Amino acid sequence: MRLRASQNKLKIEHSIIDGLRPVLERLLANDDIRSIIPGVIKPVRDARGAVKIRITVPTQNGWKAIALSAGARQELFVSTTLVQAELEQRIAAALLE
Repeated sequence: MRLRASQNKLKIEHSIIDGLRPVLERLLANDDIRSIIPGVIKPVRDARGAVKIRITVPTQNGWKAIALSAGARQELFVSTTLVQAELEQRIAAALLE
């Protein structure tokens, strides 16, 4: 399977939940983030309103995050050298734009 990419940083294996793609593209404007790989989308009841992104656990090359929007949740694998607090600040800034 060939991965589609935006700026060679956003790897798309699955679809992306509504409203999340523009946030990810703003987040990728930072040079400290090597890539973002969205995972599988799963329906949830408490994901209403604006897009929310929460950092959950560290991975070998960055962080795992959960994005919530439009009645669904999606895992995001963020490849970066940033610490959790810095990444959370960048995500908050990307969500506000």
